[in-house]
Amino acid sequence: MAPKRIKVRPGKTQSKFGVIVGVVFILIGCFVVIPIFGPFGILWTAGAAFITYSHYKNAYTEDGMPTHEIVIDDNDSSNTGEDIEAKLKKLESLYNQGLITQEEYQKKRKEFLNEF
Repeated sequence: MAPKRIKVRPGKTQSKFGVIVGVVFILIGCFVVIPIFGPFGILWTAGAAFITYSHYKNAYTEDGMPTHEIVIDDNDSSNTGEDIEAKLKKLESLYNQGLITQEEYQKKRKEFLNEF
């Protein structure tokens, strides 16, 4: 069985804050950096616009842009109670760190408990 890949996005609150900061950086780029630094200012503002757009997609749409992937290798078929306990602890840690959503956490937790 191929390893399972979970794409992880930032939380909605974090992304909403990123949109606000991004807009501030775009304004700084337009009114300060472009007039002073020219081509560098255009690059600055374009970068700020891309970052703002990616945060906007994560905050306000369901098809956001993932920041990284988690690979889960399910090739080990010898699932003992201790293995499942370790998986549940790791899964809870990922959830508490904000690396997976509550829906992903609940779904994977249910899968682990069904294996038990």
